[in-house]
Amino acid sequence: MAATKITIGNNGSIRVEGDFEIVDPQGNAFGLAGRTAIGLCRCGQSANKPFCDGSHNGAGFKDTVVARELPPPKPKM
Repeated sequence: MAATKITIGNNGSIRVEGDFEIVDPQGNAFGLAGRTAIGLCRCGQSANKPFCDGSHNGAGFKDTVVARELPPPKPKM
């Protein structure tokens, strides 16, 4: 099984590559037609959510991404 790679693009989409499945809140899988790479919308403007359709370009979406460490998760009670 290929590793899954997720890349957050500057001013753009979230690219998912590798072996993955995308499901809706009920657990139903989206038909990806054999794709091994897709872009997910993060600007909220796509007409094809959750997938990116390039609308971020016209919407003026700007967000520069820099990798960082997250704080440790809070303990579960």
